[in-house]
Amino acid sequence: MLKIEHLFKNFGSTEVLKDLNLEVNEGSVFGLVGVNGAGKSTLLRLIAGVYKPEGGSITLNGADTYSQADVRGKIAFVSDEQYFPLGSTIASLKLLYENVYDFDEQCYQKYLKIFELDPKMPVSSLSKGMKRRVSLLFALSYHAELILLDEAYDGLEPLARLRFKHALAELIEDENVSVIISSHNLKELEDICDSFGILENGHIISYGDLLESKEKINKYQVVFKEEKNRTAFEGLDILHFEKEGRVCKLVVRGKEEEVEKKLNEMSPVLMDVLQVNFEELFIYELESRGKIYEQ
Repeated sequence: MLKIEHLFKNFGSTEVLKDLNLEVNEGSVFGLVGVNGAGKSTLLRLIAGVYKPEGGSITLNGADTYSQADVRGKIAFVSDEQYFPLGSTIASLKLLYENVYDFDEQCYQKYLKIFELDPKMPVSSLSKGMKRRVSLLFALSYHAELILLDEAYDGLEPLARLRFKHALAELIEDENVSVIISSHNLKELEDICDSFGILENGHIISYGDLLESKEKINKYQVVFKEEKNRTAFEGLDILHFEKEGRVCKLVVRGKEEEVEKKLNEMSPVLMDVLQVNFEELFIYELESRGKIYEQ
């Protein structure tokens, strides 16, 4: 289990993460989301041991990820910015990984074929998407307990994304690996993540089981005999409200049966119920806090 307690991180006078707390269970695929500049990449670098926190702790199965080198060796980190040694080939990178990590030759050969990579390829000549494939190749080729993926799908074409999803699903099933994925493509995350966290203003403002969280938030389109304002829905946890004449569109957090009971007491002419997707969940959570959603 990954456990983060009371985490603080500053860059000079800028406070990026403030008293952040989070837990990610073994075998979980955790989607980390937030607007640009929220601190997602900083958090992943802290978990990987690249940065030292100003305060708090980050532990993987009880061991500190920054101070203990053997623990960092159990974490695979694919950064949003790809860095490779000058003049390196895939084959020369393999030599590095073999000497540092618990490298698996069989996995390496398997993912070479899946990502359609040639060991002789000079990495500097590859496109952005191909470099991403190289990073994923090595992240999946040693026995990590935690895989951190910052903008995992960036530059990958649809077929490569599909192959990566399948490879990741197999790895989780076979080895019970934990995965944290940060991405702006929330529709992609929804396909693979079982849990999520929304990072905003240095804190995780909402996190939990993705399916359960989506089930607790629903969209309602309700038609009444006469116009009603937002104040008429007092007692409901409204995340979003629109009105067009006698038609009210609401996004409400709460148990569906309890919300519908409250709305039915208002004698609507018509009521439709729709479940929200992950992207809408993210937007409405920020909107309810007075934030504007930006890609």
